[in-house]
Amino acid sequence: MKFTDSQRFYSVNNFLKEQFGKKMIKLSIEAGFTCPNRDGKLGYGGCKFCSSGGSGELASDIPSQINLLSDKWPNAGHLAYFQSHTNTYAPIDVLRSKYYAALSHPCIEGIVIATRPDCLDDQILDLLAEMNKDYFMWIELGLQTIHENTLTKMNIGYHLADYDKAIFELSRRNIRTVTHLILGLPEETERDMFDSLHYVTNSGIFGIKLHLMNIVSTSPLYKEMPNYVSFDSLDSYVDLVVAMLEEIPPDITIHRLTGDVPRNILISPEWSYKKRTILNAINKELRTRNTYQGAKLDI
Repeated sequence: MKFTDSQRFYSVNNFLKEQFGKKMIKLSIEAGFTCPNRDGKLGYGGCKFCSSGGSGELASDIPSQINLLSDKWPNAGHLAYFQSHTNTYAPIDVLRSKYYAALSHPCIEGIVIATRPDCLDDQILDLLAEMNKDYFMWIELGLQTIHENTLTKMNIGYHLADYDKAIFELSRRNIRTVTHLILGLPEETERDMFDSLHYVTNSGIFGIKLHLMNIVSTSPLYKEMPNYVSFDSLDSYVDLVVAMLEEIPPDITIHRLTGDVPRNILISPEWSYKKRTILNAINKELRTRNTYQGAKLDI
């Protein structure tokens, strides 16, 4: 991947423009799913960092999302993004109905499905493989960290072995996979975060999302650790993200470099709602250091 002064990492926006020849937008869909960590199958309350909305506060339905975004991007194409909660956690006939209903919408040109790595049985994997043959698609796996002690403390309810199995099964069906990592989880060191990064970037993924650890008022973690702040300053977060970008292979698409939390529920870091400011700072620091995605891998 050849980078320029203005484009120093392989953004998913660039990848989608290469694929579709135009700007593409993910429409965040609320499809009514829940999670095995909320309904009692594995636990209650969800992951400690997760909001009551299943980290999908901005999700709605396809027409509402198109109306919301059409003024800003009138000529864009659209992908249906099943975002809130666990979007493969339902009977197979329900999943088939919801996925194909979205794909049948005349404005939808592909599908993105976010889920947990422990919610992909053979029936679901076969359904995903079926859709993957006829439609543009990728699957997002919310791993967050490779460290078992953190997974346990955050009440996540799955294990690294579940991720490994999911990656293997998705890969052998030629399904693109995007892995989510959270930066700044309680008690994790910078070394812990880099270990997670190196693990997932060597697992054959198509893309990666780096989330800033936000404390939100509707999360169990806020009740348990109301004063927790993941990063003391915007600069410290930017420094970490730039260092991580230098160690991500240049063919892996970058889907997120911060968080996306409504300001009315954000507790900390207090500056993290400034998404554009954070992204601008990351891009500026890449230019200042004259560095780029994968730079450390070239040494």
